[in-house]
Amino acid sequence: MEAIALFRNFRPINFKLPKSTPLRCSSISSSPPAILTGKEGKVKRAYDGLLLDAGGTLLQLSAPVEETYFTIGRKYGLKSTAADIKQGFKRAFSAPWPEKLRYQGDGKPFWKLVVSEATGFDNSNYFDEVYEHYANGDAWHLPEGAYETILCLKDSGAVVSNFDSRLRKLLKDLNVLHLFDAVIISSEVGYEKPDDKIFRAALDEISVDASKAVHVGDDIKADKAGANAVGIDCWLWGTDVKNFADIQNRILQSES
Repeated sequence: MEAIALFRNFRPINFKLPKSTPLRCSSISSSPPAILTGKEGKVKRAYDGLLLDAGGTLLQLSAPVEETYFTIGRKYGLKSTAADIKQGFKRAFSAPWPEKLRYQGDGKPFWKLVVSEATGFDNSNYFDEVYEHYANGDAWHLPEGAYETILCLKDSGAVVSNFDSRLRKLLKDLNVLHLFDAVIISSEVGYEKPDDKIFRAALDEISVDASKAVHVGDDIKADKAGANAVGIDCWLWGTDVKNFADIQNRILQSES
């Protein structure tokens, strides 16, 4: 899940691009490459395609969202505390959304309602500043080792995300947009995880069979249940895999 993930598993990490790594791909082609480890021998790919959730997995917040909302809100007379905002967002996200999609286009109708319900504060200038804050890469960071892993496994990689139109800019700001063969965003394709159509759209874009792909995300229903329903293996971020080194090690296997 993208938005609710803003409130869990927050870990501030100062990520810098990118350090050298001993593992390298021997070629970049349309077929899965052999991987040289820097030692004798080779490893092979257990999966041809890697699908990644965005918010809460590939994209992590640089600061807790409730603190950011509180800090910005003080300029506009916001009375709620950071703790109030955190609890308010949980209530807002548990409420049903009347439309088919939460995120349509820029997602502003959804976010305006959520911010208003969560903070008890309806101020258009405040909302605009908060919205624009999260449209910039400085509000986010990649997990440690993400760039290197994605670079090495870049053939047949895709982002599959319940997100609005800001996502492509965020990926570009964080210098990873060019590493993916496809970016499938719910606001663009018209369906959200766990709908099987969003996963099938990703498979079609990267030309990989479901049985040859693995998805990594942080939500049991949206990511794991959705991917498994179409025959894609799924690793839950923070449970099955805790960092991008885990992802790389599970995809690249030694040839005996």
